[in-house]
Amino acid sequence: MPSSRSPGRAGRRVILFDVDGTLVHAAGAGRRSLERVLTGEFGRVEHALSGLRLDGMTDRLIVREVLVALGRRFEESLCDRILESYVLALREEIQGPGFRVLPGVPEVLAALAAAGATLGLCTGNVAEGARLKLARGDIDRFFEWGPEAIAGFAHDGEARELLVRAALDRGASRLGSALHPADALVVGDTPRDVSAARAHGVPVVAVATGRYGADELRQAGADGVLSTLDGAAPALLAWVEGGALPGAAA
Repeated sequence: MPSSRSPGRAGRRVILFDVDGTLVHAAGAGRRSLERVLTGEFGRVEHALSGLRLDGMTDRLIVREVLVALGRRFEESLCDRILESYVLALREEIQGPGFRVLPGVPEVLAALAAAGATLGLCTGNVAEGARLKLARGDIDRFFEWGPEAIAGFAHDGEARELLVRAALDRGASRLGSALHPADALVVGDTPRDVSAARAHGVPVVAVATGRYGADELRQAGADGVLSTLDGAAPALLAWVEGGALPGAAA
């Protein structure tokens, strides 16, 4: 949702959230959806997916890696078709058991939105896939959707760095002038989130609610590390106002 803050530098700060492992745990719904689609296209594909660690990968990169494992040629049109079918499958799979919104997330998003903070997404999901996952937990309402939303999604590229770049560019477009990397903050849960943000000089706060622990995330270069987002709203709001990064080492 748009910020109501003044255009001063602190008021221009933007928080970009990852989805899986940061805001929600989808309980394998994405993997099951992709497996359904690929099985329909190519037959049994469990072996191609079983060896992949999907954390932090974009949906387009996942499709490429699976096609390589299957000995298939990657084509953009084929990838597009697979991802369109994936979204249809996800509509069903996301309703399965085990889904949960991660600790403190609704409270943090509500507090940030109420304070007028500018929120966006930086996720390897395709946009509709991200929206389905967040809608399952009733937290899609905290974000804007559509081509002008401040966000980076899988359609912006295979490499996660391209998602960060896209989010910065859309933020600049929305705010009316260049968005300085230091005025964006990526909140994610994997080393890929960290490296992609740092490639553009964007600070990153990592949360240990995915598959990686706090020490691993610090070693990956996160500027700040939190065990969860539970109770993180005051620290995030302080950063929006020009304060220090949440979870930064003393």
